[in-house]
Amino acid sequence: MNSYRDRCFHLASFMAWSGWTLQMPAIPVISTLVMILKRDIVCPIRIISHSTLKTFWSQPKYVDAREPLEAWFHFTKVADWVTPVDVKADFRSASILMDGRVIFNIAGNKYRLVVWINYTFRTVYIRFVGTHEQYDNINPQTI
Repeated sequence: MNSYRDRCFHLASFMAWSGWTLQMPAIPVISTLVMILKRDIVCPIRIISHSTLKTFWSQPKYVDAREPLEAWFHFTKVADWVTPVDVKADFRSASILMDGRVIFNIAGNKYRLVVWINYTFRTVYIRFVGTHEQYDNINPQTI
């Protein structure tokens, strides 16, 4: 499997070879091209940050969250999410909020994971991980 850098290089090379010129706004052009060519040169999703998950499950009372969070992390890293519909297709229990926010139920709904997804740049930002009780004390739209 090619590395992240190789796949992105191939995308840029194809764009140059095919005569694409990037004018403002360039992002919709790139995301459309990625959607067209996604079978061959999709860049993997970047997750920021794995250490947030590790910090959570390293606490003695949340040790049971490690396996489900690791499973979510590894699945998400290779997912091909271009729109919120793609997320919902992979995780039916996920709640889609405005502005790219998604709430995942972890470990049989025991924990909640709030992320912000930038679909254009294929990046997932972990904003919160905690129990339902802790989740009730935050605003997932602003955290």
